Amino acid sequence: MQWLDTLISEFSEANTWIEVGVIVGCLFLSWLISAALARRLNQPESLWVGPTAVRGVLFPALALVLVYFATIVVERFEPVFLLRAAISILTALALVRWTARVLAAAFPSSGLARLIEHVFSWVVFLVAVLWVLGLLPEVLAELDSVELAFGKTHVSLLTLIRGTVTASLMLVATLWISSTFEQRVLDRTVTDLSMRKVLMNVTRALLVLIGLLFALSAVGVDLTALSVLGGAMGVGLGFGMQKLASNYVSGFVILLERSLRIGDNVRVDGFEGRITDIKTRYTLIRAGNGRESIVPNESIITQRVENLSAADMRFNVTTSIGVGYDSDVDQVQSILVQAAQAQQRVLKSPTPVAYLDKFGADALEFTLNFWISDPAAGTANVKSQVNIAMLKGLREAGIDIPYPQRVVHLSDAAAAALATAPATRAPSDSARPGV
Repeated sequence: MQWLDTLISEFSEANTWIEVGVIVGCLFLSWLISAALARRLNQPESLWVGPTAVRGVLFPALALVLVYFATIVVERFEPVFLLRAAISILTALALVRWTARVLAAAFPSSGLARLIEHVFSWVVFLVAVLWVLGLLPEVLAELDSVELAFGKTHVSLLTLIRGTVTASLMLVATLWISSTFEQRVLDRTVTDLSMRKVLMNVTRALLVLIGLLFALSAVGVDLTALSVLGGAMGVGLGFGMQKLASNYVSGFVILLERSLRIGDNVRVDGFEGRITDIKTRYTLIRAGNGRESIVPNESIITQRVENLSAADMRFNVTTSIGVGYDSDVDQVQSILVQAAQAQQRVLKSPTPVAYLDKFGADALEFTLNFWISDPAAGTANVKSQVNIAMLKGLREAGIDIPYPQRVVHLSDAAAAALATAPATRAPSDSARPGV
């Protein structure tokens, strides 16, 4: 095994203790610089896993730079082995950390992104180990000898792997640029949440498209051939994906027109709730009881939608109760209004108001209207508190809350027959059979 003999020879010729000392010194100096920068930024996060792509890769990147220059200096005087191995390991570590931070920022709650991160980490470290052992050129030659046929085109496995890696790194780079642009520019300059959302979607889509085109060009794909694919996709969108395309276009229209915004309380097709997110294809509406509705954006564009908070964030809540016909109307209205005003979440302005809604079959029916400013905290809970206070106030005032009543009227003939009918007496125990 020639590679093993070469590896042992290089290891025996190198001065191991000097290289170990240089590596330890570079790591320690990198730690000091990273810690100093973290203290200066008043963000003493972990050196290995920083919150952003730059700070997350700061420690291994600094160590890589220092070890690289140290390798150049030491190689002038004696052969090196561990320093070249350290360069390979630190390069892999920096690349893995950078990719992990970018994926975490772009897809914070995606399980697929975490899976891609783990697979990428194993592949990168495997390549680094092969490079240290001197086996990487042989592995690349074997991969290049394996050819795959796609019609009349023959492509080596190595070309496919290089194309996949190049495209992946290019897409990760575009995601990092878009995330940095969102955090550094959009979050600070655009205050409107809906407009920020549409700018983020457009920026990410454009950058990913540009990155994909650059990646395809880098691996030798003729981009003019994509014109045929683009035409086919246009025909498909025109026929087979009309609804899907309509929902995507409607999503951008909603965000650009700003007729509906994230946080608005709306009523769509009888479902009432607060808009929690506007996706490119659908809108999420969350009701006060926790139920969430997924509404296609086309439905919001084409049908009637009630925006309950178009002017402001005040949300109206109503409740009803019936009292006896002999009750004092003014007193009942005062008790209902006081029951609403006693609740902390009920707004003082506009003032709660109670109306005599209608004359019911069994009671005078009143409707109480009051307003809250935090419907996201729930409407059923505050409505329950108001109902309990109403019931308590009416009972303390001695006001009757009648049950449903039904009155049966008998005709004169039926009443006379009932009066003259002999009373039915239950038989005695002795007259019962079997006694």
